[in-house]
Formats: sequence, structure tokens, C-alpha cells
Amino acid sequence: MGKGAETRERIIEIAEASVLAKGFGATSIEEIIVEAGITKSGFFYHFKDKNELAHKMVRRYVDENNRVFDEIFERGHQLSDDPLQAFLISLKLLAETMSDLPSGHPGCLIASICYQERLFDRNVRNLIAQSVKEWHMRFRAILDDIADVHRPRDAIDLGDVADMLSCIVDGAIIMSKALNDPKRIERQVLAFRSFVKLLFSPATAQLEKPPVPDSIQAA
Repeated sequence: MGKGAETRERIIEIAEASVLAKGFGATSIEEIIVEAGITKSGFFYHFKDKNELAHKMVRRYVDENNRVFDEIFERGHQLSDDPLQAFLISLKLLAETMSDLPSGHPGCLIASICYQERLFDRNVRNLIAQSVKEWHMRFRAILDDIADVHRPRDAIDLGDVADMLSCIVDGAIIMSKALNDPKRIERQVLAFRSFVKLLFSPATAQLEKPPVPDSIQAA
């Protein structure tokens, strides 16, 4: 990586940490250039404005999330040929990954930007929408593969189940921050794992009542 690329990466890292800490509106170019140790003209050499920085920041965030998902779910497929077992393994690995973050998850950049969407141009908003749709399609494809082998116990929309994972992770990030409980994300992912396991488990046959002994019937 050249010096210019390293500087751009450093600017994006600083901006992301600031946005997660206090929001995009409260993050100024001035504080970014001071922390990055560059001039204002140096900033505008790399980014024409704050919206372009936001676009690159979201793109980097999405790419990193996709890389993590790719590695985790590929590992699950390597460990089991059964789509359900592969997904359950992957969810366990995802929970462990979240648990291993030293200070808890830093926050969801997508959520932070959505809360202040009026501050961003159409390109940034479209990138976020497309990213959410891609995560939906990723998880929906996995669930469809599972349903081809294991019939769901309930007539539930698998698209809603696909969205549930993103909702659970983002919601757990908020709860972990509010309650200062970094392990909250891990537990919520494992709870979703239990839900998926139950959803695709075969229904337990109703046990027949044991026959009443003749002596009791006579009484």
C-alpha cells in the first residue's frame, strides 16, 4: 500500500470512529485532519467533500462485513454438507467472533448514517440500501437451501427470518452499548441460532397416553 492509500485509509478510520462515537453531523473535517496529521488541502486531495468521504467509509465498512461473513459461512460449509448444520455452525462462529472483540462491537455505521440520512447525498443512501438488500439476499439464499432439505415447522416468511439476523445483530449492538454488556451480541446471535434450529427441526410426534391398568378402570 502506497503512502497516499495509507493516508486515505487513515482518514476513513478516523472518520468512522468519530461517526460511531458522536454521529456524522458532529464530525468535522477540521478534527479529522488534526488527528490524521494532514492539511486541509491534503484532505481535499483525497476526498472532494464530506459526502465522498461518507461514501468511501460506507463502502469500506460493507466490504469488511462481507469479508467476515464470507469467511465465517464458508467455514461452516467446509465443516458440514448439510445446509442446516452448516448454518448453525456459522452462527456459532459468528457469535464467537462478536465475543472476541476486545472492547465490544464499536457500533453499526449503517445505523448511525440512517439516523441522519438527510445529511447524505443520494449516492450514500443508495449504497446503504443496496448493502442491506445484499445482506437480505445472502441470508435468504442460505435459508432457501435449508428449506429444500428441512421443511420449516411453521409457515413463516423466510425473507423475514433473513432480515431477523441483521435486526438482531444491530439491536444487540445498541443494547450492549446501553447496558455496557459486550456479551449481549453473542447471546443474541446464539438465541437466533436456537430459533433457526427449532424452526427446521422435525415436529416431535405426540406421545400416546399409556393405557390405564384394568384395576384402576374397575375401580
